[in-house]
Amino acid sequence: MILWPITLMMVVQRSLILGVNGHRTDDFTPVYQAAFNFMNRLPVYNENYNTVDPHYLYPPSGTMLMAPLAILDPENSRWTFIAVSVAVLVLCAYLLTRLFGFDRGSWVFPVVLFFFFSTETVAHTLIFTNFNAFVLLGMLAFMMLMLARRDLWAGVAIGLTLCVKPVLAPLLLLVLLNRRWRTLITAVGIPVVANALAWPLVRDPMDFIRRTVPYLGETRDYYNSSISGNAAYFGVADWLTWTLRIAFVLMAIFSLWFLYRYYRTTDELLWLATSSGVLLGTTFLVGSLGQGYYSMLLFPLLMTVFRPGSTVRNWPAWLGVYGCMTFDVFGSVRWEPFGRYLEYNKVPLGWSLLMITVFCVLLFRYLDIRSTNDDTDTETLAAA
Repeated sequence: MILWPITLMMVVQRSLILGVNGHRTDDFTPVYQAAFNFMNRLPVYNENYNTVDPHYLYPPSGTMLMAPLAILDPENSRWTFIAVSVAVLVLCAYLLTRLFGFDRGSWVFPVVLFFFFSTETVAHTLIFTNFNAFVLLGMLAFMMLMLARRDLWAGVAIGLTLCVKPVLAPLLLLVLLNRRWRTLITAVGIPVVANALAWPLVRDPMDFIRRTVPYLGETRDYYNSSISGNAAYFGVADWLTWTLRIAFVLMAIFSLWFLYRYYRTTDELLWLATSSGVLLGTTFLVGSLGQGYYSMLLFPLLMTVFRPGSTVRNWPAWLGVYGCMTFDVFGSVRWEPFGRYLEYNKVPLGWSLLMITVFCVLLFRYLDIRSTNDDTDTETLAAA
């Protein structure tokens, strides 16, 4: 009774007020324009990438899937997209609650939903009106179907997201590590087939290869919270940028190895959720583009706090969560340079602290095992 009215009012405020209001960045208009051009056989990939405006970057398969948006006028289409995104986010909160063993009548469901809509990642997904809520849904469906041994359907869930944006592609490494080959059939096959179907329907498909793909490989110095994007903005030396990127990759390799060795067979959910968080968080940091609202894909990692053996049962992890998910603004009138530094760095610092914390927790457990010379005491390890 306490949690639900507060939670529902936050959902209404974030969607009906902030979402409809919009803000300085509009991710929806380029998508709508591409859908309109696709439906009317006009060029899709003809943007000027020298501007800092949001650009349309989806492949032909994503263009084909987004085409129904152009059936309505721009305003009603955007409002409909926001409404569906809100419904998807509520469904994601429910699925995440169920995934970790709690009933919909539990206090956990409104807490998870409240946490969702209190974050910058969900708020800006609605305000900027982008596809991230559907990516989160695909990720949760993929995880649940993997755990249920529905391999082909797990591939369908992640494959549909890859048709639009490849942000979940690193999770296919977990499929390979788990030797679930059937999942790859649909995970890779669906985007390949969808692109083959969409290719002749797009007026200028080769421009996606010639113009859009090279742009995707560039590191831009705006709206980019990756290490390289942050370094480009602040003028950090290349040697330091590469040192940081390599360091985070090495930490991720150790974390993934340790999780695979000690948790995959003892607590598959903990292994899958934590490994997914490590893979995606590291990708956000070391890739060419990492945007703050990608942080919602770390929700399963954070939900492991309810399980013994979680790597986020400590305050440094949640300080990192505050950094990469807070909706607070640190722009300061009195201390303008310092406030601007905090505002521009809160997301990369948050991601970094969260990944470092997970690595350190697992490293200390490994050292404990080495010190006791007991590589088989996994029950004690899981309870640590």
